[in-house]
Amino acid sequence: MDRYGYLALWCAVFGVAALVGYGRSLTGTSGAQRAVRVMGRIERVREPRHGGSPGDGIPVVVSFHDPSSGREFTVTNDGDHGDTVTAAWVGREIGVRYPPGRPHAFRFTDDPDENRRGLARPNLAVLLAYVGVVVVVSVDRGRPWALLGAGVPWTVLILCHLPGNIRGTRRGLARPAAMAAVPGRVVAVLKRAGTDGDGNTFTTLVPVVAFTTREDTAVLACCPTGLPDPGDARGRDVTVHYAPDDPAVLTMDPAAQLRAARLDFVLNAVALAIGTCLVVAGALAL
Repeated sequence: MDRYGYLALWCAVFGVAALVGYGRSLTGTSGAQRAVRVMGRIERVREPRHGGSPGDGIPVVVSFHDPSSGREFTVTNDGDHGDTVTAAWVGREIGVRYPPGRPHAFRFTDDPDENRRGLARPNLAVLLAYVGVVVVVSVDRGRPWALLGAGVPWTVLILCHLPGNIRGTRRGLARPAAMAAVPGRVVAVLKRAGTDGDGNTFTTLVPVVAFTTREDTAVLACCPTGLPDPGDARGRDVTVHYAPDDPAVLTMDPAAQLRAARLDFVLNAVALAIGTCLVVAGALAL
């Protein structure tokens, strides 16, 4: 089989997968569309074990109502149950998603509306089919088509997400000035060891801070970056800057958050420039 045969097979497999996925989405039968999505409430919060895995997050007990049966379920996030809970306080709402009739197969989610239409997998299948076409056309017709094939979708994707990224950057730049500052204390440091592609070992350290907001809400949260010497941070007193409307948005270093927001804007600009350069270079080389 030559490369055209492999391309046909590649596109046929992912094309069928995409058609099936889009068909299920149109008929409302995809797993994502059929999933029950409700909001749960955190009833209890426990301090994580010092030295535990960052993937376990903050241990919580959550209650939610199943709309079909009207029953209330109380569950915990031990084990793999979706998104890691990185900030928790009693009374906080958290998204819960599960298959119809199977509340015990729940998964926590930060965004209950994520992939509500069930298009993530068919869109991925279309992308993979497109990549196969671009590779074969690039081999047959040369580098300009490779530049165009990579640059056009790259640029379109960046342009589609750019307005949201700009809004997020603006919020990041404005947020430190509106944050409240309260005393906190590092109660645990979560650790995870791993190995990179070169065989080198590394350790990820995630301090967990406890603080009480000005509204008298006790919060446990995984610290973002910005805490010096995190490995020896347990028991350290710190100053926590948090957003009054959402204590899950916090930082130990407002200046670092400003730098991160500016860097995010620069990265978006660079990504758009790269895509534009690829398209222009490919068009000029034809």
